[in-house]
Amino acid sequence: MASTLTDTTELPTADEAIAPRPERRHPAIIQGGMGVAVSGWRLARAVSRAGQLGVISGTAMDAVIARRLQDGDAGGHYRRALEHFPSPAMAQRVLDKYFIEGGRAEDAPYKPLPKLTIDTSVAAQELALVGNFAEVWLAKEGHDGVVGTNCLEKIQMANPTAILGAMLAGVDYVLMGAGIPREIPQLIRALAAGRVGRIPVDVSGGTEHHYVEADPVALLGDDLPQLTRPNFLAIISLDQLASYLHRDPEIRPDGFIVERPPAGGHSAPPRGKMVLDEHGAPVYGARDEADLTKMAAIGLPFWMAGAYGTSERVAAAVAAGAQGVQVGTVFALSSDSGLTDEARSLLLGRLRDGELVVRNDPRASPTGFPFKVISVDGTVSEEAVYESRPRLCDLSYLRQAYQREDGSIGYRCAAEPVHMFVKKGGSVDDTVGRKCLCNGLVATIGMAQHRKDGYVEDRIMTLGEDLDGPRDLIARHPQGWTAAQALAYLQEGLPSRT
Repeated sequence: MASTLTDTTELPTADEAIAPRPERRHPAIIQGGMGVAVSGWRLARAVSRAGQLGVISGTAMDAVIARRLQDGDAGGHYRRALEHFPSPAMAQRVLDKYFIEGGRAEDAPYKPLPKLTIDTSVAAQELALVGNFAEVWLAKEGHDGVVGTNCLEKIQMANPTAILGAMLAGVDYVLMGAGIPREIPQLIRALAAGRVGRIPVDVSGGTEHHYVEADPVALLGDDLPQLTRPNFLAIISLDQLASYLHRDPEIRPDGFIVERPPAGGHSAPPRGKMVLDEHGAPVYGARDEADLTKMAAIGLPFWMAGAYGTSERVAAAVAAGAQGVQVGTVFALSSDSGLTDEARSLLLGRLRDGELVVRNDPRASPTGFPFKVISVDGTVSEEAVYESRPRLCDLSYLRQAYQREDGSIGYRCAAEPVHMFVKKGGSVDDTVGRKCLCNGLVATIGMAQHRKDGYVEDRIMTLGEDLDGPRDLIARHPQGWTAAQALAYLQEGLPSRT
């Protein structure tokens, strides 16, 4: 639901006591929330059961559950989770629309999904609630460890319902980066109190404020359970941003993840003028590194990320005052991640041969943020594969809202057909090299869309640029490793007291 209101007097403040999480020690190792569903429930559950923070990706969980159900829900896991959803009627509506007994035909297209807008439909909100609930519920099933969900600030229109769905399953942590997540603490407090949660939406060329909302009572009615406020960790790149968020208790997180430029997926662009190296990657310098002494002085727990995936780097982070580290790549390559077996085998083979290359592409993402792309034959990283793909935007998670001349709101994506993007007021220059991350990442977990014309979406894969940890692990475990083995390796760098 959308609103142009600016009155937030009914929203709970930071001083209100809203069913806070019981006190427990923060984890030392956070498994990165890699999307789409590379950080799925199996990976998060394995890490959480081992005593650290397992994190699911909260990105595109509506698409994930819809396509898992259309593929027959092997093992019955999602149907088992939905048996515990607070609103049986809502869960049944999703099952009736998407579940196919035995799965769809291999070459049959997946059903289209309702798109995110400022005025997202009730059906789209329900699918997001159910999808995020199921992923967190499965990650938490059968143990008492902590589980988090990772969302992207850039996907603003999805975040209220994604976070509410995770909270319905008792999520312990919410993590968010790819922007400045200043409104999320207030959103979480509102949802935990059973009130409307609202965040602003960036509208290019907009002349008034727009908000996207999730109303727990309107969506669930009498089925709404009492909710508990999860911890919120803001993913930032600089100590100045941490200091800004810390100053005001209304926007203050419970801690920070300090993500350095080598981290996988999206990363903040360099400060100042963009300069590219000989490989076409952005050049980062001292201005792009957080001052860890100042981070420690803030007084909130923080974790280091981006090239902290070895036991030695874990030890260095703790010695610098960090609570621990967030690590993605060693978990993405583990046997518990959501990568297909074929994709994992391909990447591990390249790692063994010393041929695994990750490039920071400043043009790949429609968001304008640099994005790490693995150079692999047969994927969108190849120019020929990229050029052969019909440009379209159907999943549409990275669309940007813009205001039309008549004052109405439209949506555009730099990876959609060029003529359409330009017709909507976009620049041709902004379309050059832009890749459809939504479809490419969903294809990487084995749910590529099959078009009616016979075209099958190609994969795009991402890891962090630093591969020292995976090299250590492949030397110890030549056939690959589990999440538990990755954790054991990383924990060698922790002081014995932890």
